Amino acid sequence: MKKQQTLFLAIVSCFWFAQYVYIPYQTPFLTSLGISSSMIGIIVGAYGISQMLLRLPVGVLADQAGRHKHFILTGCLCSGIASIFRIFLPNAIGFLIANLFSGMASAMWISFMVFFTNSYPKDKQAQATGKIVLFNNLGMFLGFIISTLCYSHLGMKYLCIFSILGGGFAFLLGLFIKEERPEKNNLSAKYLLSICSNKRLWMFAFIALIQQGIQMSTTMSFTTQILKDCGASNGMVGLSSMYYMLTAVCFAAFASSKFCAKKGPKFWIPTVLLCICCYCIFVPRITWIPGIFLLQTLPGMATGILFSYATSEAMAEVPAEQKSTAMGFFQAFYAIGMTLLPILTGNIASSIHMQTAYLFLAFIALAGFIMVKIFYRK
Repeated sequence: MKKQQTLFLAIVSCFWFAQYVYIPYQTPFLTSLGISSSMIGIIVGAYGISQMLLRLPVGVLADQAGRHKHFILTGCLCSGIASIFRIFLPNAIGFLIANLFSGMASAMWISFMVFFTNSYPKDKQAQATGKIVLFNNLGMFLGFIISTLCYSHLGMKYLCIFSILGGGFAFLLGLFIKEERPEKNNLSAKYLLSICSNKRLWMFAFIALIQQGIQMSTTMSFTTQILKDCGASNGMVGLSSMYYMLTAVCFAAFASSKFCAKKGPKFWIPTVLLCICCYCIFVPRITWIPGIFLLQTLPGMATGILFSYATSEAMAEVPAEQKSTAMGFFQAFYAIGMTLLPILTGNIASSIHMQTAYLFLAFIALAGFIMVKIFYRK
């Protein structure tokens, strides 16, 4: 059991390494090709489109099959295939197609999550979620280290080669996952989809939409461009992304601790939403590079704590046999934010100003804070 958990968490890290090793330099690279902010927003948003369309069907199919290994292997394979397009079509169209494939890979994250959390008792679901998110962020962090060390010397092509290798290695390790044969069930799609009317699931899916949408619009894309506009070198851009991921890893470890559990989601979710609001207000207004660098702590807190708690809170009232479907709905819903918010941010930045675009994101975070406060009070 212990060996299987270690193997699985290694797969998780390799998978997310493959998905994110090129991310710190994606926006600067596309900008250097003369691609507009609005088009970059569409390319970044494409990553969420596949997830938005596929996650709920994948969740239903996983619940009906009662198995996850094939979905996990498919995700690992797609993460590597995506970067093949980035190598052979290093332009807007190539990156658009690649991000659709990366989104398809991330759509399989449902099975990663459910497969792992099913090995924990119900009262330890928050810790299990925190643990898998920790290794998720660790894979991204390793990717950011490699990209920072290699981009200036080797360029985008070699970052994409590392992505292919990461996805391929995750696939090979995935072949050794052991999964018990499920008992046949006759669960109808109508019954499985009935969980999608759960109010708690909707509430925390919306909170995850805010967190993931803002993360994809800022830290994973336009914040890197803001740093470049302030005069930051490629190395500093990479260090900023590394610092963000390091804080995400640390906060994910903190989220799975007993100390964090004492305050619980009722305290942490609204607190971190306020922090994200402040981040969006200050980042485009500060021209001091070390200041922007330090502000990356706040989205790290959101990725590590807010996302972990939003996931476990969304799943709190879900029956075991509907877990994959509920996770599919949850992840498809927040993929809307990953798709629309980068597109809207890019359009506002192109037509008005980057500060206005980030202020728009700050208002969304504030709206989430108010909603979750009302939810917990009721």
